[in-house]
Amino acid sequence: MTLPRNAESAPLVRHTLDASLRGLGVASEIRADISLALGEACANVIQHAANGMEYEVRARMNGTRCVVEVIDGGAAREEPEAVQPEAVQPEAVQPEPVSWDDAQEALLAEHGRGLQLMRAFTEELRIADRVHHDGAIVHFEKSLAS
Repeated sequence: MTLPRNAESAPLVRHTLDASLRGLGVASEIRADISLALGEACANVIQHAANGMEYEVRARMNGTRCVVEVIDGGAAREEPEAVQPEAVQPEAVQPEPVSWDDAQEALLAEHGRGLQLMRAFTEELRIADRVHHDGAIVHFEKSLAS
């Protein structure tokens, strides 16, 4: 499904996938896990996608698994022009590495809990940059076995 990037689209896609899975006889607990993860992935695209007025949701059965991808509808990237490398100034300050405490703090912050929920309720969660487009793809899978 290709959907407008607005808050009303997330419930629509969740209900559509849930009805399809119910029709295939998938247990309600598993459907609820998929629906929760899908809702979080859609909310992330709706809230954070910088480009594009639409996003795409793909769902398929892969054996005994449901595979879902939520794709940010970012704009196509133009090939970058050749850029001459700049000389590094000796006084340039290099960024400090992120510490484990900073990572933990970000993980426990109010924003970012969607990723925790998706990890808890699905398997094979991956987030990848799109090739030749701005944006990202959220990929998750869920076993359909009870």
